Amino acid sequence: MDYLNELNDIQRQAVTTINGPVMVIAGPGSGKTRVLTYRIAHLIQSGVAPWQILALTFTNKAAREMKERIEKVVGPDAYKVWAGTFHSLFARILRVEAHRIGYPNDFSIYDTDDSKSVIKEIIKTLNLDSKAYNVGAIKSRISSAKSNLITPKMYVANEELMNHDQMNRRPMTYKIYEKYVAKCLRSGAMDFDDLLLQMFKLLYTNPDNIRSKYQGQFKYLMVDEFQDTNFLQYEILKLFAIYDKSPQNVCIVGDDAQSIYSFRGATIENILQFENDFPEVQTFKLEQNYRSTSFIVEAANEVIDYNKRQIQKKIWTENDGGHKVKLVKAMTENEEGKLVADKIIEQKNRFNLPNHEIAILYRTNAQSRVFEEHLRRYDIPYRIYGGLSFYQRKEVKDVIAYLRLAINTRDDEALKRVINYPRRGIGQTTIGKLTQLADDNELSMWQCLNQIELNVRSKKSLGDFVKIVRDSQEKAATNNAYKAALHIVKRSGIVDLLKAENTLESKNRIENINALLDGIQQFTEDDVLDEGEDINNQDRGLANFLQTISLMTDQDENKDNNDTVTLLSVHAAKGLEYKSVFVVGMEENLFPSYMSLSSPDQLEEERRLFYVALTRAKEHLQLSYASSRYQYGQVRYNDPSRFLEEISDHNIEANISIKQKPDFGPPKKLGNLRPLKSAKLKTLPVDVKDFKPNLASEIKEGQKIIHLKFGIGKVLSIDERNVATIKFDESLENPEKRIMLEYARLQILED
Repeated sequence: MDYLNELNDIQRQAVTTINGPVMVIAGPGSGKTRVLTYRIAHLIQSGVAPWQILALTFTNKAAREMKERIEKVVGPDAYKVWAGTFHSLFARILRVEAHRIGYPNDFSIYDTDDSKSVIKEIIKTLNLDSKAYNVGAIKSRISSAKSNLITPKMYVANEELMNHDQMNRRPMTYKIYEKYVAKCLRSGAMDFDDLLLQMFKLLYTNPDNIRSKYQGQFKYLMVDEFQDTNFLQYEILKLFAIYDKSPQNVCIVGDDAQSIYSFRGATIENILQFENDFPEVQTFKLEQNYRSTSFIVEAANEVIDYNKRQIQKKIWTENDGGHKVKLVKAMTENEEGKLVADKIIEQKNRFNLPNHEIAILYRTNAQSRVFEEHLRRYDIPYRIYGGLSFYQRKEVKDVIAYLRLAINTRDDEALKRVINYPRRGIGQTTIGKLTQLADDNELSMWQCLNQIELNVRSKKSLGDFVKIVRDSQEKAATNNAYKAALHIVKRSGIVDLLKAENTLESKNRIENINALLDGIQQFTEDDVLDEGEDINNQDRGLANFLQTISLMTDQDENKDNNDTVTLLSVHAAKGLEYKSVFVVGMEENLFPSYMSLSSPDQLEEERRLFYVALTRAKEHLQLSYASSRYQYGQVRYNDPSRFLEEISDHNIEANISIKQKPDFGPPKKLGNLRPLKSAKLKTLPVDVKDFKPNLASEIKEGQKIIHLKFGIGKVLSIDERNVATIKFDESLENPEKRIMLEYARLQILED
């Protein structure tokens, strides 16, 4: 068994302990995948039939790689292991057993578009307001209910859920959920959530003693990335593993310190409570890090030690020496982008680093813009991992299409993109007629708008669109790029549509639109010439801005180049590693996110996310922040992230300006940057448990409000982008705050 010789002592124990419940806590860079695959190989080598092993992963790629590595040890038997994602393996079982719970075995699997189509039809049938009952928001609500084992009957009986829907002006959500479930069943269809929910139902209701059948088949259970499981996934696992005389041969592998997906329904409680559910569990902690140098490992340890809810461990490495963690302060986000690009050039020259060993990590995808711009200026090839280049994202392209039309109405591609977005009743038939008419007469589509024959409804919809474009033209002709773009975005209705959707995805899209507007604002106010820019042509109008970005978004020359710097969000970086990592935007309200500051649990998840960011680096790690950046069209002055203070001087090297200025406030021993505790709110007129934020639409100028972090304040103004300027206590370093009302969580106080 030569493969055992490749393991250190604790890894070998985890691999060879095959009976009873086992928990493997695998720190970053500790050889988790090797342990997981060798453990399955060892089971087969020990006489366990491969088809008696159920190995659950989160990606098909992980399952495929697992089988390939097992094959190198045991041969073709590796492909007889039941290894795959929760959804794929449960779908495989349901294809055989679905008839036992009222579904056909050849059930359809609805994708997101299918589900939205069904929901849209139900909303229409119930004569509900499609704006209030946004399809995306309703789908997200139904998905959350299913993941928490809440049926339609349980939903309507849950006072908290019903009150939430009432507050959000969607009291009929329960009825939509009820009809959606019935419609899917009638159609013999399951959505992605159903693949889990119906698997649970099959085992829980146990028709024809089906549970015993699968408990008997799967004698050994393994789950990878257990910290990413949701409530429903763990409940299914327990149905497989916990029964009379069960050997409880279940092995989970994960790291509570890398639990970062609560927004997808994952819960850290599963891994923290595993020992309670399986009291005879044997725990193995993989604490040796093979990836990073000692300065990086120690810095990560210092940060995660601040979290209270965790499984105690101490990551260590034999990779002594190396470079300290660099901390860089920039005056602006634009300077931050330039400093990062400069450092990349330096590392490539000094350490001979290839581009593909370098990554820039950010908290939100909207941050990529400034780094893309500077990398292009330096002709450094890059790629956006797990997403599109900033200017290629749908919502950004949609807004830019409106901007292009404001400058050039003959732009047929821009017109086709937005003539019916947001939806205004101009269907494909009308667009087809318009296209044909333009082709026949060798005119632009815009020139043919008044010539096409339409019914009354379509003609009105087309007229409304024409008014938007003409109004946009007038603004573009008489205002700078930012003022014109701000007006056009508001007039288009795109942001209102995304706000109504109220999902994580739609919120990210709004952030990207705001980042675009902030970029335009920066372009408008920038008096520094780019290389090659004509000093006599410093026009800051919309046409010039569009010309500037059109040159920046052409990346054809890089499409065949695999040696590229990687830009990605920290969430997308989990599981990856690079020789050099830049973690940017390390500012309060950005990282940690402003949405996490009122909840200790959410703040701890933000710290885990930072821990993941730190531990992606092998040799070089640079953290940076900007003292100011554009947000919501104005310059915002930032405090450095509280997480930076949690790294000791021994492991970090800061640039001169930071050493000279006490940006981080009092020393760490005072604990001034620890998670917000309710005790701090005793002087406020509401207790934290009684805090009930008002809807954004209810916040008005002149009102006195309360914010859980900043305390009592007065709303001074609310601008066109629904951003409130609020003045808080003068004792704050920056008492005047600009807060986006959509996410502000403000409670109105009586005067």
